[in-house]
Amino acid sequence: MLPLLPLLLLLLPAAHGAVERVGYTPSLTKSPVLEGLTTGSTFVLDQPRCVFDKYSNADIWLVVALESTAANFSNSVAPGTAASAFQNFPDNVPAYMTLNATLANYPCPKPAGDITVLRVGSETSCSGDAARPTCNGPLSGPGPYLVKFLALEGSEPVAETGWSQPIMLRTAKSSNSISTTDGGHSAGMIALTTILSILFAILLAGLVAMFVFWGSDACGGSSTFSKPEAVSVRRYNTHHVYDQPAARL
Repeated sequence: MLPLLPLLLLLLPAAHGAVERVGYTPSLTKSPVLEGLTTGSTFVLDQPRCVFDKYSNADIWLVVALESTAANFSNSVAPGTAASAFQNFPDNVPAYMTLNATLANYPCPKPAGDITVLRVGSETSCSGDAARPTCNGPLSGPGPYLVKFLALEGSEPVAETGWSQPIMLRTAKSSNSISTTDGGHSAGMIALTTILSILFAILLAGLVAMFVFWGSDACGGSSTFSKPEAVSVRRYNTHHVYDQPAARL
């Protein structure tokens, strides 16, 4: 037993500084179904509810890395420093730390009606501000990205989740990659359909104009005018009064 004592003494510091791996892996939100689950610069994660309950005094950080650089991240890196700053990612640091929270922000169980998601990359105002190294700024490339949650008590890491599955962001398609077909219809068919639609619109407009003209003409022809009453002019013979000759005396 005595020969094992020095070995145990050597292992004590290591055991004291060991980081617990909790049984949780971050993932994109599946419920409720969200529009914009991934965009060109953001993605949405589930909050780590009921994951770090035994670490009531811990600060919980989200670590974001590229799949190719995640293995180079060290849990001993302090948040809010140049070694973990968003502004230095990914050129100068393998990962950055953001979205710090406490257990008060992740109550367990989840109260009804609570929003339990985190949108990574939603802050645009601080992306270039070196004074805010923990900025949750928009991601600059499509990825793939890996994320994990890390719990710190003071500056000491005490627990972590596993890394997520690779997360790819949306990318805009180049004009050369856009298909000229739609459901198997050729571009010629689309053009023909467009021309026929225009001709149909013109024909319809002509028919409407014709009906309007005919309607106005019919209204004009059926208008009733009062027939002028026949004026009968009676001829009266004028009785001329002739001066009678003076009576003869």
